[in-house]
Formats: sequence, structure tokens, C-alpha cells
Amino acid sequence: MNTFKISLAILGVIIIAGGVYAVKMKKSEQSDDYTRGTQGVMQQEEGVSSQMPIQGAEDIEEMVVNSPSPEAMGDGTVTVAVQSGPYIPYDSTKLSLADEGSVVLFFRAPWCPTCKALDADITANLNTIPGGVTILDVDYDTSTELKQKYGVTYQHTLVQVDAQGNMIKKWSGSPTLVDLLGQIQSK
Repeated sequence: MNTFKISLAILGVIIIAGGVYAVKMKKSEQSDDYTRGTQGVMQQEEGVSSQMPIQGAEDIEEMVVNSPSPEAMGDGTVTVAVQSGPYIPYDSTKLSLADEGSVVLFFRAPWCPTCKALDADITANLNTIPGGVTILDVDYDTSTELKQKYGVTYQHTLVQVDAQGNMIKKWSGSPTLVDLLGQIQSK
């Protein structure tokens, strides 16, 4: 009889532990959905919060232009835009963001340990990228033309460019986001 009670107690503990683990994993998955987001909008409605990822400066601008003022809404909804600079894959159309701020190309390889470290630091600190800074992730292994254009000969090279793609500054080896931001030349 005692063995049965002990077995039943152990089974109960395993079931409870499994439930707690499942709840924690679900919460972790929900927060991971926004980890790589570059900007976000927080919407509060009578104590309820939700977050939506926003892909770029155009999305923020569109929301600001098309959003009614809090007075016009009249339903107690308050929308607050939280803007930080994006860290996004390279796209030549994103160079135009340099008209409003600074654009830095981060030439990185997935096999490069120092690139991985900087990528992890940037990703962990996305909310500290100033709103006027855009970091474009450039695949070192496949971006031959860009490497030639900027004279990039090894991974973990950073290049600040203007809106036309002209090089402003080139450097290597920034170990952290803070160091990367400290290297950016102001206009």
C-alpha cells in the first residue's frame, strides 16, 4: 500500500512539473516572437497590452500618419510608438535610410566566432540602437560585389555608408553594439 502511495505521489509530481515546464515554454516562445523585432508598438486597452512587430521606418511613419489622435479615438485606447533603429538583412533600398540617420553594413559570416558574438550582442540589445541608426546584416560569403565595392577582405567588417551607398567609414572588429555605435561618424 505504501509503495502505491509513493508511486502515485511521484507520478503527481511529474505531471505537475511537466505542466509548469509547458507553461514556461509557451511564455518563452511568445516572447521569442519579438526578440528579433527591430521596432514595436505597444497598445493598451483598459489594462490589456499587446505588441506587434514593425519592419521598418516606413511602417512607423504610416502608423503615425494614419493613426487618429487619442482625443479622436474616444474609446480609452492609447497607442505608444517605441522606436529603435533596425537591425535587418541587407537590401539596397534600405540605404536611403541614411538620409535621416546613419546606415552601417555589417559584413558577417555564420561561421565567424567574432561575427556571432557581435550579432548576439546586437540582437540582445535591439532596443538600445538609436532611432537614427540602421544596421544592415550583409552575408560575407555571398555578397561578392559589395565586398569588392567597399574593399572588404575579411568578415566582421563594418562600413558606414550614405544614402547613395558611398562609403563614409570602414572598420573591423567591434566586439559589442556599444563599440559599433561609438565608431559611427556623425554627419
